[in-house]
Amino acid sequence: MADSRNIKYNIKRLRRVKTWQLFALLLLVGFIAATFLRLNNIGMVERRNAVLSADKAGNPSVTQNRLYDLQRYVSTHMNANMGSLYLENQYKRDSQKAIDVASNDDNPNVNVTKKAQEVCAPRYAHLGNYSQAYEQCMLSEINKDGPAADPATIVVLPKADEYRHSYASPLWTPDFAGLSVLACVVIILIIVGRLISLGLLSLILKMRNRDA
Repeated sequence: MADSRNIKYNIKRLRRVKTWQLFALLLLVGFIAATFLRLNNIGMVERRNAVLSADKAGNPSVTQNRLYDLQRYVSTHMNANMGSLYLENQYKRDSQKAIDVASNDDNPNVNVTKKAQEVCAPRYAHLGNYSQAYEQCMLSEINKDGPAADPATIVVLPKADEYRHSYASPLWTPDFAGLSVLACVVIILIIVGRLISLGLLSLILKMRNRDA
């Protein structure tokens, strides 16, 4: 009988907190977690846009600072995956510099370069001189005469992958978003544990009453 009374007492204690109350708390904390997760993502987007703006402005030092700020933010905030970021404008500027050097009058292969420009410029005029297609065309045309030219003056465009950046966001971080998500997990575990405990205690009580 004493065991039955203890079981009934434990069941009564568990039922003091209603299941709907726990679900209401879970809903509230879940909303808070979703809000902080969205704020983390917005913060990443703002910093990524700052990098793109600096790249467009053409200031390499500012671009590097913005990249560092983006990397630091993404690495310390969950739900801040940025995908792949490509510094297209910086790549275009550096590629054009390489082409301009090859087009310099002091370059012994200037005729080769001018010939390539005559072929490629009309073909890609609608894309502008900074288009990647134009640059690849220039590279292809100039290097057609590569064996007859001085290797030091052959156009070598920068590698596009060196202008691509990608930073990974942690699965969990101890910020407001991470703590609120952790609170949601704890509440879910409490709900599940409570339901399991009530079920087991009720089953044990029924078995004892039947045996009695």
